[in-house]
Amino acid sequence: MKNRIVVAGNIIVDRFYPIAGYPDRGQLTTILDGIGQSVGGAVCNVGIDLKRLMPDTDVCALGLVGEDEDGEFALSVMRDAGVDVSMTGRRGTTSFTAVMSDSVTNERTFFQYRGANALLSEDSFDWDRLDCDILHAAYILLLDALDEEDGEYGTKMARLLAHSKERGIRTSIDVVSETGTRFSRLVPPALRYTDLCVINEIEAGQTTGIPLRDEDGSLIFAHVKPCLRALFELGVGEWAVIHCPEGGFGMDKAGRFAASGKIPTPPGYIKSKVGAGDAFCAGVLSAAHRGMTLSEAVRLGNAAAMVSLSVPGATEAMRTVGECLRAADRFGETELPAIPD
Repeated sequence: MKNRIVVAGNIIVDRFYPIAGYPDRGQLTTILDGIGQSVGGAVCNVGIDLKRLMPDTDVCALGLVGEDEDGEFALSVMRDAGVDVSMTGRRGTTSFTAVMSDSVTNERTFFQYRGANALLSEDSFDWDRLDCDILHAAYILLLDALDEEDGEYGTKMARLLAHSKERGIRTSIDVVSETGTRFSRLVPPALRYTDLCVINEIEAGQTTGIPLRDEDGSLIFAHVKPCLRALFELGVGEWAVIHCPEGGFGMDKAGRFAASGKIPTPPGYIKSKVGAGDAFCAGVLSAAHRGMTLSEAVRLGNAAAMVSLSVPGATEAMRTVGECLRAADRFGETELPAIPD
């Protein structure tokens, strides 16, 4: 087995602006002290998390950043974390998200500039260098060139994944959460060439048409297994895994089911939920790379997500696989109800 994982897709610089309340249209509000920035997107978050979970594994970032200060910032943060950025190109303007954080309600509003991410295509991939165990590509719906239609494969992302599998590379995807009808058009083609699908409950419901939340926002446990089966019917090859605040749920190609309830944390433990989904994904990918079982993978995903909550940043809290599991063991696990077939 090649001891290498490549994470390809979105590289984003997040700029945080604390504001004194969100203004009405046409009105003014004050930006407060505390302006900051950090890296975001799947390549940065999942890549750094993977490297911290498995320090002895080669983790490579593949994407595009601009020839600008934001691009250098993103590259330097990943380099400092030990992520190989040699396959990240420089073109256009670095993608960024302006995050307006309302100091009154604690709600956040996001303004996203696609930038260089929109230009990432299969032409950005050097197949002679892409020698890895797993290629994780994310986020579908936020990579304009790869979301384009393809006459043979359905989408350019699906073509990329198919070509990866032809080279013996296991493929993994994640999706960005959004409203609208693009899920049913852009996600299923990619799933036909996906070995490891790790998405949240909203994305899973929109992809399969099987809702996992009722009108009150409660998780519909009776829909979990049908939704996982539907992901396999759409083409997933090895594991389909769904994460949500209540815990993690997975199914393998033989129909074996695994579940792990949320890990309870003490008051004041949670500093930020940003990056928890990417941390869960990194935990599952780490388990897949290390040859762990699906049950162990879901448990590790929960553990990694729990660890990520303890500091404000997306990746700063991440620790090794062993340290995450030991932390999870200290807190235990919330008991889930029986999951019907």
